[in-house]
Amino acid sequence: MREISIRAKVPAAILFAVMIIFSLYIQKQQREDVQTVQTADEAAVQNGAGYGSVPRRIALTFDDGPHPIYTETLLEGLKERGVKATFFVVGENIPGHEELISRMAAEGHVIGNHTYDHADISRMSSEKACEELEKTSRLVEEITGNGTAYVRPPFGNWDDSLDGMVTMLAVKWTIDPLDWTTANTAQIVERVVSKASENDIILLHDYYASSVEAALQIVDILKQRGFEFVTVEELLLE
Repeated sequence: MREISIRAKVPAAILFAVMIIFSLYIQKQQREDVQTVQTADEAAVQNGAGYGSVPRRIALTFDDGPHPIYTETLLEGLKERGVKATFFVVGENIPGHEELISRMAAEGHVIGNHTYDHADISRMSSEKACEELEKTSRLVEEITGNGTAYVRPPFGNWDDSLDGMVTMLAVKWTIDPLDWTTANTAQIVERVVSKASENDIILLHDYYASSVEAALQIVDILKQRGFEFVTVEELLLE
Protein backbone atom coordinates (compact mmCIF):
# COMPACT_ATOMS: atom_id res chain seq x y z
CA MET A 1 0.00 0.00 0.00
CA ARG A 2 2.88 2.36 0.78
CA GLU A 3 4.35 1.85 -2.71
CA ILE A 4 1.00 2.55 -4.37
CA SER A 5 0.52 5.74 -2.32
CA ILE A 6 3.95 7.11 -3.29
CA ARG A 7 3.39 6.38 -6.95
CA ALA A 8 0.02 8.19 -6.87
CA LYS A 9 1.67 11.36 -5.60
CA VAL A 10 4.33 11.53 -8.31
CA PRO A 11 2.07 12.77 -11.20
CA ALA A 12 0.65 15.51 -8.95
CA ALA A 13 4.13 16.74 -8.07
CA ILE A 14 5.14 16.79 -11.71
CA LEU A 15 1.97 18.70 -12.66
CA PHE A 16 2.64 21.27 -9.95
CA ALA A 17 6.19 21.79 -11.19
CA VAL A 18 4.97 22.20 -14.75
CA MET A 19 2.43 24.79 -13.64
CA ILE A 20 5.12 26.78 -11.84
CA ILE A 21 7.40 26.69 -14.88
CA PHE A 22 4.53 27.77 -17.16
CA SER A 23 3.60 30.61 -14.81
CA LEU A 24 7.18 31.87 -14.77
CA TYR A 25 7.27 31.70 -18.57
CA ILE A 26 4.06 33.76 -18.89
CA GLN A 27 5.38 36.39 -16.50
CA LYS A 28 8.61 36.62 -18.48
CA GLN A 29 6.69 37.09 -21.74
CA GLN A 30 4.50 39.79 -20.20
CA ARG A 31 7.58 41.68 -18.98
CA GLU A 32 9.13 41.47 -22.43
CA ASP A 33 5.90 42.68 -24.06
CA VAL A 34 5.69 45.69 -21.73
CA GLN A 35 9.35 46.52 -22.36
CA THR A 36 8.78 46.31 -26.12
CA VAL A 37 5.83 48.71 -25.95
CA GLN A 38 7.76 51.16 -23.75
CA THR A 39 10.73 51.04 -26.11
CA ALA A 40 8.47 51.72 -29.10
CA ASP A 41 6.79 54.63 -27.30
CA GLU A 42 10.15 56.14 -26.34
CA ALA A 43 11.38 55.87 -29.91
CA ALA A 44 8.19 57.49 -31.18
CA VAL A 45 8.58 60.36 -28.73
CA GLN A 46 12.21 60.86 -29.73
CA ASN A 47 11.17 61.01 -33.36
CA GLY A 48 8.47 63.57 -32.57
CA ALA A 49 5.65 61.20 -33.53
CA GLY A 50 4.20 60.84 -30.03
CA TYR A 51 1.89 57.92 -29.40
CA GLY A 52 -0.10 58.21 -32.60
CA SER A 53 0.96 57.45 -36.13
CA VAL A 54 0.00 60.95 -37.37
CA PRO A 55 1.33 64.08 -35.59
CA ARG A 56 -1.32 66.43 -34.22
CA ARG A 57 -1.03 69.89 -35.73
CA ILE A 58 -1.00 73.01 -33.57
CA ALA A 59 -0.16 76.66 -34.25
CA LEU A 60 1.99 78.96 -32.15
CA THR A 61 1.26 82.69 -32.59
CA PHE A 62 2.86 85.81 -31.14
CA ASP A 63 1.43 89.31 -30.79
CA ASP A 64 2.87 92.79 -30.19
CA GLY A 65 6.39 92.42 -31.61
CA PRO A 66 8.90 92.86 -32.87
CA HIS A 67 10.83 93.40 -29.65
CA PRO A 68 14.54 94.24 -30.13
CA ILE A 69 15.73 91.60 -27.66
CA TYR A 70 13.03 89.02 -26.98
CA THR A 71 11.94 88.50 -30.58
CA GLU A 72 15.50 87.72 -31.62
CA THR A 73 15.85 85.25 -28.73
CA LEU A 74 12.61 83.60 -29.79
CA LEU A 75 13.66 83.33 -33.43
CA GLU A 76 16.90 81.67 -32.37
CA GLY A 77 15.03 79.15 -30.24
CA LEU A 78 12.48 78.33 -32.93
CA LYS A 79 15.24 77.88 -35.50
CA GLU A 80 17.08 75.43 -33.24
CA ARG A 81 13.88 73.42 -32.89
CA GLY A 82 12.86 73.55 -36.54
CA VAL A 83 9.55 75.24 -35.69
CA LYS A 84 7.60 77.77 -37.76
CA ALA A 85 5.28 80.25 -36.04
CA THR A 86 3.04 83.19 -36.90
CA PHE A 87 3.97 86.72 -35.79
CA PHE A 88 1.26 89.37 -35.63
CA VAL A 89 3.35 92.52 -35.61
CA VAL A 90 2.52 96.04 -34.47
CA GLY A 91 3.47 98.55 -37.15
CA GLU A 92 4.94 101.19 -34.85
CA ASN A 93 7.40 98.60 -33.48
CA ILE A 94 8.89 97.88 -36.91
CA PRO A 95 11.01 100.99 -37.65
CA GLY A 96 14.55 100.33 -36.50
CA HIS A 97 13.94 96.58 -36.30
CA GLU A 98 13.42 95.79 -39.96
CA GLU A 99 16.02 93.03 -39.82
CA LEU A 100 13.78 91.04 -37.48
CA ILE A 101 10.90 91.23 -39.95
CA SER A 102 13.22 90.20 -42.74
CA ARG A 103 14.47 87.26 -40.70
CA MET A 104 10.93 86.09 -39.90
CA ALA A 105 10.15 85.90 -43.59
CA ALA A 106 13.48 84.32 -44.53
CA GLU A 107 13.06 81.56 -41.93
CA GLY A 108 9.57 80.60 -43.05
CA HIS A 109 7.42 82.24 -40.42
CA VAL A 110 4.14 83.90 -41.34
CA ILE A 111 3.97 87.63 -40.65
CA GLY A 112 0.53 88.86 -39.69
CA ASN A 113 -0.94 92.27 -38.89
CA HIS A 114 -1.74 93.53 -35.37
CA THR A 115 -2.62 97.09 -36.47
CA TYR A 116 -0.20 100.01 -36.45
CA ASP A 117 -0.48 101.10 -32.81
CA HIS A 118 -2.39 98.24 -31.14
CA ALA A 119 -5.70 99.96 -31.71
CA ASP A 120 -9.15 98.58 -30.93
CA ILE A 121 -10.45 98.72 -34.49
CA SER A 122 -13.99 97.88 -33.40
CA ARG A 123 -14.16 101.40 -31.92
CA MET A 124 -13.04 103.10 -35.12
CA SER A 125 -14.70 104.01 -38.35
CA SER A 126 -14.14 101.47 -41.11
CA GLU A 127 -11.92 103.96 -42.94
CA LYS A 128 -9.70 104.54 -39.91
CA ALA A 129 -9.48 100.80 -39.19
CA CYS A 130 -8.41 100.13 -42.77
CA GLU A 131 -5.70 102.79 -42.46
CA GLU A 132 -4.37 101.09 -39.31
CA LEU A 133 -4.10 97.75 -41.09
CA GLU A 134 -2.85 99.01 -44.43
CA LYS A 135 -0.12 101.10 -42.85
CA THR A 136 1.37 98.06 -41.13
CA SER A 137 0.93 95.90 -44.21
CA ARG A 138 2.86 98.42 -46.32
CA LEU A 139 5.74 98.44 -43.84
CA VAL A 140 5.98 94.65 -43.99
CA GLU A 141 5.76 94.69 -47.79
CA GLU A 142 8.59 97.22 -48.06
CA ILE A 143 10.82 94.82 -46.12
CA THR A 144 9.74 91.40 -47.39
CA GLY A 145 8.08 92.10 -50.73
CA ASN A 146 4.73 90.82 -49.44
CA GLY A 147 1.99 92.47 -47.43
CA THR A 148 0.10 90.83 -44.57
CA ALA A 149 -2.58 88.28 -45.43
CA TYR A 150 -3.73 87.69 -41.84
CA VAL A 151 -4.79 90.03 -39.06
CA ARG A 152 -5.04 89.48 -35.31
CA PRO A 153 -7.33 92.25 -34.04
CA PRO A 154 -6.13 93.67 -30.71
CA PHE A 155 -8.29 92.44 -27.81
CA GLY A 156 -9.91 90.04 -30.29
CA ASN A 157 -12.31 92.77 -31.37
CA TRP A 158 -12.99 92.41 -35.08
CA ASP A 159 -15.47 94.47 -37.07
CA ASP A 160 -17.22 92.13 -39.52
CA SER A 161 -17.88 95.01 -41.86
CA LEU A 162 -14.14 95.03 -42.63
CA ASP A 163 -14.39 91.60 -44.28
CA GLY A 164 -15.43 93.23 -47.52
CA MET A 165 -12.95 96.09 -47.25
CA VAL A 166 -9.63 94.37 -46.59
CA THR A 167 -8.12 91.25 -48.11
CA MET A 168 -6.79 90.03 -44.77
CA LEU A 169 -8.28 87.08 -42.91
CA ALA A 170 -8.97 87.65 -39.21
CA VAL A 171 -7.35 85.05 -36.96
CA LYS A 172 -8.16 84.71 -33.26
CA TRP A 173 -7.07 81.91 -30.90
CA THR A 174 -8.25 78.91 -28.90
CA ILE A 175 -5.72 78.97 -26.02
CA ASP A 176 -4.88 82.19 -24.19
CA PRO A 177 -2.65 81.72 -21.11
CA LEU A 178 -2.77 85.46 -20.37
CA ASP A 179 1.01 85.45 -20.43
CA TRP A 180 1.14 89.24 -20.30
CA THR A 181 -0.32 89.17 -16.77
CA THR A 182 2.47 87.16 -15.14
CA ALA A 183 6.23 86.71 -15.22
CA ASN A 184 5.84 83.15 -13.94
CA THR A 185 7.15 81.05 -16.83
CA ALA A 186 6.10 77.72 -15.32
CA GLN A 187 2.55 78.98 -14.90
CA ILE A 188 2.34 80.08 -18.52
CA VAL A 189 3.65 76.71 -19.69
CA GLU A 190 1.14 74.79 -17.58
CA ARG A 191 -1.78 76.92 -18.79
CA VAL A 192 -0.96 75.93 -22.36
CA VAL A 193 0.19 72.31 -22.21
CA SER A 194 -2.69 71.28 -19.92
CA LYS A 195 -5.20 72.38 -22.58
CA ALA A 196 -3.38 71.74 -25.86
CA SER A 197 -5.20 69.64 -28.43
CA GLU A 198 -5.16 69.16 -32.18
CA ASN A 199 -5.77 72.27 -34.33
CA ASP A 200 -5.43 74.68 -31.42
CA ILE A 201 -4.07 78.19 -31.95
CA ILE A 202 -1.93 79.33 -29.03
CA LEU A 203 -1.74 83.04 -28.21
CA LEU A 204 1.51 84.35 -26.71
CA HIS A 205 3.49 87.60 -26.87
CA ASP A 206 7.09 88.00 -27.97
CA TYR A 207 7.32 91.19 -25.93
CA TYR A 208 8.16 89.57 -22.58
CA ALA A 209 11.14 87.46 -21.52
CA SER A 210 8.95 85.06 -19.53
CA SER A 211 6.65 84.53 -22.51
CA VAL A 212 9.52 83.71 -24.84
CA GLU A 213 11.05 81.30 -22.35
CA ALA A 214 7.64 79.68 -21.84
CA ALA A 215 7.09 79.39 -25.59
CA LEU A 216 10.26 77.38 -26.09
CA GLN A 217 9.42 75.09 -23.18
CA ILE A 218 5.93 74.61 -24.62
CA VAL A 219 7.44 73.60 -27.96
CA ASP A 220 9.72 71.05 -26.31
CA ILE A 221 6.92 69.51 -24.25
CA LEU A 222 4.30 69.36 -26.99
CA LYS A 223 6.73 68.00 -29.58
CA GLN A 224 7.47 65.14 -27.18
CA ARG A 225 3.72 64.54 -26.94
CA GLY A 226 3.47 64.17 -30.70
CA PHE A 227 2.41 67.66 -31.79
CA GLU A 228 3.61 69.24 -35.01
CA PHE A 229 3.92 73.04 -35.00
CA VAL A 230 2.60 74.77 -38.11
CA THR A 231 1.74 78.33 -39.13
CA VAL A 232 -1.86 79.54 -39.06
CA GLU A 233 -1.77 79.50 -42.84
CA GLU A 234 -1.03 75.78 -42.87
CA LEU A 235 -3.60 75.12 -40.15
CA LEU A 236 -6.44 77.08 -41.72
CA LEU A 237 -5.93 76.56 -45.43
CA GLU A 238 -4.58 73.02 -45.82
